[in-house]
Amino acid sequence: MKKKIVTFGEIMLRLTTPDNLRIQQSRDFLVNYGGSEANVAISIANFGGEVEFITRLPDNALGDTCLVELRSHNIGTKHVLTGGKRLGTYYMEKAAAMRNSKVIYDRENSAFSELKPGMIDWRDAFKDAGIFHWSGIDAALTPGLADVCKEAIDIAKEMGLTVSYDINYRKNLWNYGKSAQEVLRPLMTSSDIMFGSEGEYALLMGLKAPGFKATRNGEAYDTAAYEAFCKEISRQVPDCKYIYIALRNVISSAHHTFAGVLYSHGTMKHTRVFDIDEVIDCVGVGDAFCGAMLYAQHAFEDEQKRVDFSTAASVLKNTIAGDYNMVKVAEVEGLLAKQESGEVAR
Repeated sequence: MKKKIVTFGEIMLRLTTPDNLRIQQSRDFLVNYGGSEANVAISIANFGGEVEFITRLPDNALGDTCLVELRSHNIGTKHVLTGGKRLGTYYMEKAAAMRNSKVIYDRENSAFSELKPGMIDWRDAFKDAGIFHWSGIDAALTPGLADVCKEAIDIAKEMGLTVSYDINYRKNLWNYGKSAQEVLRPLMTSSDIMFGSEGEYALLMGLKAPGFKATRNGEAYDTAAYEAFCKEISRQVPDCKYIYIALRNVISSAHHTFAGVLYSHGTMKHTRVFDIDEVIDCVGVGDAFCGAMLYAQHAFEDEQKRVDFSTAASVLKNTIAGDYNMVKVAEVEGLLAKQESGEVAR
């Protein structure tokens, strides 16, 4: 199987208030770049995987900076298009104690949002690839982008690629008159691999999520309920071979618990509960799961190892500021082996 992975989406300028300030209080912003599918690509590259990112950037200094950023992480950019006038932006107000994080998107009329079918040469992009990864965010921005997603999926399937789909529901982005269910349900039926939170699956499938309530490391949770949940998802999307679910309980802004589930070949694999009692930045945690999972599809035959690796990588992302998961395979393996004590590595 070809090992190259192609991801498609928008990379954006991220402006974060420093020191947990509210947006109204801040006179300065911390500058990063990020975006779901770019985050996935960077995770894969950090693990040593071969990955290409497809997007459209404005022909200005911001677009040039994004290309430099992507290439600095060993991301292929051969099929990045240039055009349009602006880079999508989002403003991030980080959570504190019981106050939730807040995101304000500024993505209308971005270079990426103006993409239409026929603009990307998918056949050329896919000719040496094994997996194509996209997310629901892409289809949420404009009807034209939803059509581009369909175009890409259809060509990927025709060329024999594995199609990976992250539900990535963002209610604030669905503003063009169609619901997420209306647009995404037809597109997701072509998925070979699917990822989401239990709430996202419940929303799209019209199901009741079991509800992950674990509060401590290693705590038992209702795996039978999740197996029944997965079976119903599989019934609705019968051609999907791998159904991954991220389970998170937000106890406070700095204290989360996390676990992962994989349903494949009629059976469920699940991880232990991880207790994260010092969350630094929870943005991009789902993307970290996806990136690790796509890397694991090639790296490991054992499916329990795949979900264990993906979950542990996602747990580690909570300790890293910014959108990207800047960890290596050895660090993930160390967490799984319980070898990381917090001491200085010398």
